[in-house]
Amino acid sequence: MSFDNVCKTLAEKYPADFARWLLKVEAPKIEVLKTELSLEPIRADSVTFLRTQNRILHLEFQTIIQSTPAIPFRMLDYFVRLVRQYDVPITQVVIFLQETSNEIAFTQEYINEMTIHRYRVIRMWEQDSALFLDNPALLPLAPLTQTDSPQRLLSQVAQSVARISDRETRQNIAAYTGILAGLKFKKDLIRQFLGEDIMQESVIYQDILQKGEQKGEQKEALRFCMSLLDERFGEIDASIIERVQVLEKEQLEDLGRAILRISSIPDLLTWLDHQKTD
Repeated sequence: MSFDNVCKTLAEKYPADFARWLLKVEAPKIEVLKTELSLEPIRADSVTFLRTQNRILHLEFQTIIQSTPAIPFRMLDYFVRLVRQYDVPITQVVIFLQETSNEIAFTQEYINEMTIHRYRVIRMWEQDSALFLDNPALLPLAPLTQTDSPQRLLSQVAQSVARISDRETRQNIAAYTGILAGLKFKKDLIRQFLGEDIMQESVIYQDILQKGEQKGEQKEALRFCMSLLDERFGEIDASIIERVQVLEKEQLEDLGRAILRISSIPDLLTWLDHQKTD
């Protein structure tokens, strides 16, 4: 299950609420940027860009600590590209969803001998639950917040979900909440408080399940293709790897079959040139 992708969906569905939380501003007009930067093959599913009148809020939701490139460098990379493209102030926030003692969750800057780049880090397990329990848009994150009694917190979350008057919204928020609660709670406990029936009635829930299955299939196809390419050509330029990583599952399956006919890197590039990526 792509937990960070659930958070990305929430941020894009409720951008004003995330801007209010993270920027401490009321944004009368806020835009979700569908920028080509999000096509970067570096866990792009977890990246969200929200633009207010005079600022871009760049969000990264993380459950996996290890990434390539590393998170600090990735934040610098995105910062430079965003400034070049939009020329406005950028606020960057990495939100770690699952508790960890790994130092990367406590790192807020990229440093080398020539430059220092800073960004914000939020560790959900240190956050006060009150802020999240009172806002339906942020409520799915509430199970991940600080608590001395996980069961009491989950009970409070369930009560907040039950108070949402609109049935469709209640179903969807319950679905988001149940999925994210899976990072911290056992399934039986989640079903006990949130009720599996109401989550499964949600169209959003079914869509997320389907996308999660598709993503898993895409990752398996990608792993297989990269193995074949490595055996056939050895080390491949990073720019080519990036183009392969953004292919859909069906395209990767086609590539797996085509590798038998591709005899050189120029042939591989020609094949890639004929592929369409969203």
